[in-house]
Amino acid sequence: MSDFFTNPQNILHRQYEALRSFLHEKKSAAEVAEKFGYTVSTLYSLVRDFKERLKDNSAENFFFAQNKIGRKPREDHDELHTLIVMLRKKYLSVPDIKSILDTQKHSVSEKQIYNILKADGFARLPRRNTPQKDMKLTESLPISAPKTVILENKEEEFNTCSAGIVSFLPLIKTYGIEEMILSSNYPGTTTLPVFNSIMAFLALKLSDIRRYTVDDLWCMDRGLGLFAGLNVLPKAAWYSSYSHRTTREMNVAFLKKMNALWQEKGLLSDTNNLDFVAVPYWGEDDHLENNWSGTRHQALPSILAAIAQDQDTGIMTYGDTGVRHDNSADA
Repeated sequence: MSDFFTNPQNILHRQYEALRSFLHEKKSAAEVAEKFGYTVSTLYSLVRDFKERLKDNSAENFFFAQNKIGRKPREDHDELHTLIVMLRKKYLSVPDIKSILDTQKHSVSEKQIYNILKADGFARLPRRNTPQKDMKLTESLPISAPKTVILENKEEEFNTCSAGIVSFLPLIKTYGIEEMILSSNYPGTTTLPVFNSIMAFLALKLSDIRRYTVDDLWCMDRGLGLFAGLNVLPKAAWYSSYSHRTTREMNVAFLKKMNALWQEKGLLSDTNNLDFVAVPYWGEDDHLENNWSGTRHQALPSILAAIAQDQDTGIMTYGDTGVRHDNSADA
């Protein structure tokens, strides 16, 4: 065991034993340098540095550094702490905050988020119904969603509040809807092909997201993006732009293919429910006609839509939002 002290292998240990022999045991510089493999000038340099550390009280930590118990502090701790607190003030839950932080490349668990909020005095959010949860949509979030790109085919982990939506993917595959979308006339680009574009619309519809034009949370959810084969869904402006590029002819052609598919699968009966629905318009323009709204019991500036629905399965087999007074009889 004496070799541990006389022949130290660790650099700091060797420096300590050399300084102890020279300064405490009063051995000569030549003897100490030879014993520990230093030159005399190197030994004097060690002595000089040691005296400097004694002045600023860092000598002990240099040779005998104590390991701190617990998690090492993050480099982005202050930025992350500020962001979490800011998101909580937007009335977002811990899972919501986790989903957003994942898109911002912050690797943090829900437990860490909870601990940060608890340390800052935030209480648990009360149980909320849907209208209360939608309160967070009234203000935009303090961070922006990442740019939408095609999702890379690689293994990864992320947090999402919309995992259930992926249960629709087997149905889309089973009924061959993917091939129908690819063979449709809907527009697409190299950055967002036609299939991903249509699936992005489906992601919002199947998630029952309302008022998507003023919500910033859904376009940060990786689960919704995964459903569409994207990292995240596109922003609200993209949906409006894409809608302007589609035509009624494209929709009718796709509906015909869908009806043929449902008929082939035995999902359509020989009876349809036909109804006219007034979709109210609350803008200031008066270019729309007044139509009777059964739910509001009055005539309102609105879009008149004709809808056909299969009586047995509830499948919507036809829709037309271009009905006006002069052609309503032909609908």
